[in-house]
Amino acid sequence: MKKLVIAYSGGLDTSYCAVSLSKAGYDVHAVSVNTGGFTAEEIKTIESNAYKMGVSTYKNIDAIASYYQKVIKYLIFGNVLKNNTYPLSVSAERIIQAIEIIEYAKSIDAQYIAHGSTGAGNDQVRFDMIFQTLAPEIEIITPIRDQKLTRQQEIDYLVENGIDMSWNKAKYSVNKGLWGTSVGGEETLTSDKPLPESAYPSQLKHTDAEKVVLSFSEGELVAVNGIKNDPEINIEVLNTLASGYAIGRDIHVGDTIVGIKGRVGFEAAAALIIIKAHHLLEKHTLTKWQLQHKDYLSNFYGMHLHEGQYLDPVMRNMEAFLQSSQDKVTGDVFITLKPYHFSLDGISSEHDLMRAKFGSYGEENKGWTAEEAKGFIKIFGNQNKIYQQVNN
Repeated sequence: MKKLVIAYSGGLDTSYCAVSLSKAGYDVHAVSVNTGGFTAEEIKTIESNAYKMGVSTYKNIDAIASYYQKVIKYLIFGNVLKNNTYPLSVSAERIIQAIEIIEYAKSIDAQYIAHGSTGAGNDQVRFDMIFQTLAPEIEIITPIRDQKLTRQQEIDYLVENGIDMSWNKAKYSVNKGLWGTSVGGEETLTSDKPLPESAYPSQLKHTDAEKVVLSFSEGELVAVNGIKNDPEINIEVLNTLASGYAIGRDIHVGDTIVGIKGRVGFEAAAALIIIKAHHLLEKHTLTKWQLQHKDYLSNFYGMHLHEGQYLDPVMRNMEAFLQSSQDKVTGDVFITLKPYHFSLDGISSEHDLMRAKFGSYGEENKGWTAEEAKGFIKIFGNQNKIYQQVNN
């Protein structure tokens, strides 16, 4: 038989692919990649359902630590928010999922690899580019894209083949991961409608404000409220704390890889808090030129990642810059969690550049005389004076 690996999430699209490809004579091996958000019970359910679809084997790959080390760490270093809004929750994890799946396909000598992406989204680009780059000898098969199937056609096919799992009951498409949860529904297909409160997985549970301390060491989150742990675990801990306040909800509008505008809801409490807290710590510990150059390089990094360019060597170059910029980004950030939002209260760091002995901004000057300030201002303004004199 023709050995095929399928990127299997357990949703409608990948279920259709698993059933139809099994019936087409392929030896189907299903693989899920856990990049956060799955419980042990959910993984068991996905595995059980996969075998109902006719697959030969099912494997779940735990890639949470790898996801953090290869991608999330640099998104934090760069304070990356797409269009100043979205923490790249889904696009970032798709890259890691694609890499893990193609490496598994190579390890079992699969001749084919399949995914359930449509022809209208970003994921088809991300998966295909990673697959083509790392294993050009493996043929890519995409039934949903190639057959231009509608959701109803997929449901009808599965029901006809004895697989009825109440596909129509899910009003909203939810994708949960370590770096955030995306939420899609009929409202996100419009330009004017918000998602209702009930669409978000995390509901408001707490109304009293809560103080939280995030501790960073060279840019990485090493402790929450003084309790040290691996950064990926700290992200989960913070998300549990903050999601009870319904923090991190928004709708992202952006340019897709395929050229059309896209709109998606999300909740990413931990991601947004960590990025903002990390950025505040950087404002205190980095020079103005470090901050300026980090801004545009981080924007490039996020854009290339979003568009599936993770394997281009320029990404390693930018990661090296981002890593080197974190040498002094160490300290505590004080935060207050409140219903639907949070506030950054301040920081404490031995590298805080406000601790310099030159004085206090707007209050006291100890580093230069009044005459030196006048001379500096006079020379600093020369280019403007020259331009005005010449052109007036």
